[in-house]
Amino acid sequence: MKKCRLCNYVIKDTILTLENMPFSAQGFLDENELLNDKSVTLNICQCSKCGLVQLDNEAVPYYKDVIRATAYSSEMKEFRLKQFSNFIDKFNLKEKKVIEIGCGKGEYLELMSKFVKQCYGIEHSTKSVDIATKKGLNVFQGYLEDKHYTIDNSPYDAFFIMSFLEHIPNLNSFLEAIYNNLSDGAVGLVEVPNFDMIIKNNLFSEFISDHLYYFTMETLRRVLELNGFEIIEIRSVWYDYIISAIVKKREKIDLSNFTNIQNNLKISFNNLLKQYTKVAVWGAGHQSLALISLMNIKDKIEFIIDSAPFKQGLYTPATHLKIYPPDKLINSNIEAIIVIAGSYNEEVIKTIKKMQIDIKIFQITNGRIENV
Repeated sequence: MKKCRLCNYVIKDTILTLENMPFSAQGFLDENELLNDKSVTLNICQCSKCGLVQLDNEAVPYYKDVIRATAYSSEMKEFRLKQFSNFIDKFNLKEKKVIEIGCGKGEYLELMSKFVKQCYGIEHSTKSVDIATKKGLNVFQGYLEDKHYTIDNSPYDAFFIMSFLEHIPNLNSFLEAIYNNLSDGAVGLVEVPNFDMIIKNNLFSEFISDHLYYFTMETLRRVLELNGFEIIEIRSVWYDYIISAIVKKREKIDLSNFTNIQNNLKISFNNLLKQYTKVAVWGAGHQSLALISLMNIKDKIEFIIDSAPFKQGLYTPATHLKIYPPDKLINSNIEAIIVIAGSYNEEVIKTIKKMQIDIKIFQITNGRIENV
């Protein structure tokens, strides 16, 4: 049993077996090599957890190298020129740094360079790197072996990877390495063969040893999102043979303002507790438990009220305040009560007012103490 290369879940079943298949899509032979050539059996599997269809076979020996025949198509060249131009214009990348991951001999890099001044490529094959550099292209020799790999001149503002991702056995670490070499807010163009089209048109001949993965729009989206990218746009292109996704590096959520709000709320609590000597809290939910502890006010709170019978008579974790039923407020001489009940604040406030007791009511809402 193999494990899914994306989510590491155990794959138990094979959904299709193809025997007597070519060893590779690029293993063209001269006459002296014919006797040693052997066919292979391809076992196609699908992970039942993440849905990704993949080969239960090892990667071909040259999987790190990009080999393209598309450079010989004038129609493809015209398509790419228009596509790259639109990509650069849409994200204002003309003056930014762009890199192609797996650039081969620079076939696409040469086209992209017409639209952006700082255009780079990384390629594993030293032969291809030599050819690309002789064209005057900025190409580094290398391969994103793990997430710690650093590409020269990084970070980059944009990247593109064209029909190469389906070859990569270390899928997650490869994409994570790309993520780690990008500036905040960077965008990317990711393309893979379209397995949705293969299924629709029954093209079983599209299976080949070189392609370890067969991405649908759904599974490509999942792969990219799990590795730190948001999908801006995803669609099929080039006669439906290619899935083309425009992505953005997911930005970390900025919670720095939470510290300021916490500090300001602490000041408000201290000011309130200076005005009143006998104060209770209504609410033994998670917000209340957290605030009493974070504000360090347990010694200034008499007790806690909560309507849930299973909490009554017990003590709060960390702060050790006893929890009472609502009728505890009657004849308790409490001067002020702070309602910390989240979405139940209004209901609790109505309940307190119905008691017709002389008490100041405050509530916590949007990080502030409000007088009701």
